[in-house]
Amino acid sequence: SSIFGNHPVIGSNVYGATKVAVTFLSESLRVEACGKIKVTVIKPTGVMNTGLFHSMVNPEAAVGIVGHNAANQQTLMEKLMSGTAEEDQLNPDSPKYLALDAGYVADQIVYAMNQPKGVSVSDITIRATGDQYIL
Repeated sequence: SSIFGNHPVIGSNVYGATKVAVTFLSESLRVEACGKIKVTVIKPTGVMNTGLFHSMVNPEAAVGIVGHNAANQQTLMEKLMSGTAEEDQLNPDSPKYLALDAGYVADQIVYAMNQPKGVSVSDITIRATGDQYIL
């Protein structure tokens, strides 16, 4: 899913609706499966190597997920994409880490799958600590 499914944002109505549908379908499947299968909704933020940042139908939708942080987020993303970001913004061990590597999302999927049979992780939002998202 995505954080775009957390709250309506101007410019992301269709995309956001599909993410709400993913969550609804997943939770319905979890309830109907009665523990026979595990279902976890993964909501990553800021995974730059997915290309989503460049392919959004309406780039204005990004303003809705960063709110009052929009100007700062734009500056940070421009630095990240131009290769001029500070070293600590690229370091996952830094609290200024800006954008997730897809591998960290995969790690959380494995985490959810590796829970004991009687434990189900319902949903996980995965964030880079330095991201500017408010949803």
